[in-house]
Amino acid sequence: MNTEASRQPLGIDDERTGLMMVELSNAMVRLYKELFGRGPTRARTNFAGPDLIVSTLECSLTRIELHMAAAGEYERLRDLRMHFQYLNEAEFISTVEEITGRNVRAFVSGIDTKHDVATELFYLEPRS
Repeated sequence: MNTEASRQPLGIDDERTGLMMVELSNAMVRLYKELFGRGPTRARTNFAGPDLIVSTLECSLTRIELHMAAAGEYERLRDLRMHFQYLNEAEFISTVEEITGRNVRAFVSGIDTKHDVATELFYLEPRS
């Protein structure tokens, strides 16, 4: 889409938001590496509306998890990942709150173990 608005330079708020999204992506990679022993090779974080942050992480499965996936153990692998993810829910939430300066009201984590794509959703309290 080539509109006049899309050709205009980014404003300061857009640049700050972009930098914050990069910082969040880097933080998610770091948390995955600490939690699972391997960070994803691709990460992207965006706002999906004013109060929802979506972080997509790809290629994060460890060697043993890849063996589980190859054996068709997708459900067991997903359950194992979700167990570890929610054991560390507070760390994910506090990281997002620190970077954004906003409170997280809900955290939802998911992974497609067949395609090695994970998503972290952070629902933020609306701005006053």
